[in-house]
Amino acid sequence: MAQQAVQLDRETFSCSICLDLLTDPVAIPCGHSYCMNCIKSFWDEGEQKKSYHCPQCGKSFTQRPDLEKNTMLAALVEQLKKTGLQAAAPADQRYTVHEDVACDFCTGRKLKAIKSCLVCLASYCEKHLQPHYDSDTFKNHKLVEPSKNLQENICSKHGKVIDIFCRKDKKCICYLCSVDEHKGHNTVSAAAERAERQRELEERRGNIQQRIQDREKDVKLLQQEVEAINHSADKTVEDSEKIFTELIRLLQKRSSDVKQQIRFQQETEVSRVKDVQEKLEQEITELKRKDAELEQLSHTEDHNQFLLNYPSLPALSESTHSSSINIRPLRHFEDVAAAVSELREKLQDVLRDSWTNISLMVTGVDVSLSEAEPGPEPTTRAGFLKYSCKITLDPNTAHTMLVLSEGNRKVKRMDKHQIYPSHPDRFTDYCQVLSRESLTGRCYWEVEQRDYVAVAYKNISRVGSGDECRFGFNDKSWVVTGSGFYHNSIRTRTKYSVSSVVGVYLDHSAGILSFYSVSETMNLIHRIQTTFTQPLHAGVYGSAEFCKLK
Repeated sequence: MAQQAVQLDRETFSCSICLDLLTDPVAIPCGHSYCMNCIKSFWDEGEQKKSYHCPQCGKSFTQRPDLEKNTMLAALVEQLKKTGLQAAAPADQRYTVHEDVACDFCTGRKLKAIKSCLVCLASYCEKHLQPHYDSDTFKNHKLVEPSKNLQENICSKHGKVIDIFCRKDKKCICYLCSVDEHKGHNTVSAAAERAERQRELEERRGNIQQRIQDREKDVKLLQQEVEAINHSADKTVEDSEKIFTELIRLLQKRSSDVKQQIRFQQETEVSRVKDVQEKLEQEITELKRKDAELEQLSHTEDHNQFLLNYPSLPALSESTHSSSINIRPLRHFEDVAAAVSELREKLQDVLRDSWTNISLMVTGVDVSLSEAEPGPEPTTRAGFLKYSCKITLDPNTAHTMLVLSEGNRKVKRMDKHQIYPSHPDRFTDYCQVLSRESLTGRCYWEVEQRDYVAVAYKNISRVGSGDECRFGFNDKSWVVTGSGFYHNSIRTRTKYSVSSVVGVYLDHSAGILSFYSVSETMNLIHRIQTTFTQPLHAGVYGSAEFCKLK
C-alpha cells in the first residue's frame, strides 16, 4: 500500500508533457500544471494558428496565458526529489523500439503510443491519452490502434479529414470532395459504409467458418475412411495369405500322399514280381538238372542199361507261372502322371477364372467421396470407350446348343446339342451364357448380336425351364430384345429399335445400367437406375459376338 501511495504522489507531481517530475512548475488558467519549458514549447508550436489549449483537458484560451512559477508546487517537487523517488518510473510506461508508433506529445525520449485519434490525427501514450477519456471535449473523437499512417486520413487536395465514402467511385473522400468532383454521387459517411461492410464481412466470415467446420468434418470423415480402407486391406491381405497358405499346404499334403502311394505301390509290385522271378529261377535250376540227367542217359551205350534207367525218370511237371505272364506293353505309373497333369490343368482353369474375379473385385473397390449425384454419363462413343472392358464367355455356363469360339468372345446357336461335361453353372433349358468376368465400377462393352443382350447376377438359377432361369423374367437379370426391355417379367417399350451392335454401360456404384444402339451416333435404348447388390455378369441369349474395343 505504501508503494502505491508513493506511485500516486509521483504521478500527481509529474508533467503530463514530459512525464517527468515537474521542473519550474506553472499552473495555467484551467488548473493543470506543467513544466514551464514544456508548456511554452507546446504553445510555441501552435503560435501560427493562435491556438492555445490545455494538453490535458483541451480547454482553449483566446490569448496566450501568462506563466508564473508556482513556488509551493516547486517546493513539494523539490522535497520529492530529495527522497530519491524520481528514479522509480511507472512500470507500464515503455519507450519506443524498432517499428513502434511514438507518442506525438512526448518531448525528449518518446514513449510508445497505445492509441491514435482519427480526429486529432495524433498518437498518444497512456499518459497523454487520458484527457480523451476524462474530458467531454474529446468524447466524439475516434480512437484506433496506433498507426503511422494517420496523414492518409487527410485529403491531399483539400486538407480536410476523409470521413465520407463515395459508393459510385468506391473511394473515401472529404466533405469538400463530396460537393466538388463527387457532387450528385451516392455518398454516405465512412462509418456507415464501414458498418454495412462490416455486416457483410461478418456474414462472409460466418460462411467461411461454417465451410471450415464442414471441411474439417469432411477431413475427419476422410481420415476415418483412410483408416477403414487400410484396416480392410490389411485384414484382407492377412486372410488371403492364410487361405493361400492353406491351399499350398493342402497341395503339398496331396503331393506327399501321391508320392507315398506311388512308393508303396512300387514296393508291392516290385516284391510281387521278384517273388515270381525267384520261383521261376528255381524252376530253371531244376529243369537244368533234369536236362543234365537226360543228356547223360542219352549218351549211355549199353542198350539194356538205357532201357533199365529210362522208366525211372520222373515226368516233367507243368509250369505254374508260364501261363500267367503275358508279354504286353506296360504303362506302369504313367497314368498317374497323366492324372496329376489333368489336375494341374483344372486347377489352372479355376485359378484363372478366380483370379479374374478377384482382380475385378480389387479394382472395383470404389470409395464414394461425395454424397452428390454420380458423375455424368458419357454422351459420345469416345467417352464410353474410356470405360471399355474385355468380356469373355464362360463355357461352363453355356447351354449345350451353343458353341463358343474366337477366344470365347463369340457364341453361335446350333441345331443340335453339343457334347459338354456336366457342370452346375450350365443353363439346362435356355440357350443362354454368362461372362467369366464379374463387373463392378464403371464398365462399357459392345455386342454384335443376333438375339438378346443381357446382364445378370451370378446366382441366377440355371436348372429348369422356369422364369427364375430366363433372362429378364426374374429380379436377377435385365435384358434388351427387339421387342423391348425386360426385367422381373415386366416389359418396357423402348424408343429406339435395337441395331446390330448394342453398347452396354454400367455404373455399378451409382446403380446405372444403360443400353445403347451403336451406329454413327449413340442412341439410348433404355436406362435404369437401381441399387445393385452383387457384381454383374454380361450375358447373351442365342448368337452374338463381343466386339474388340480399343
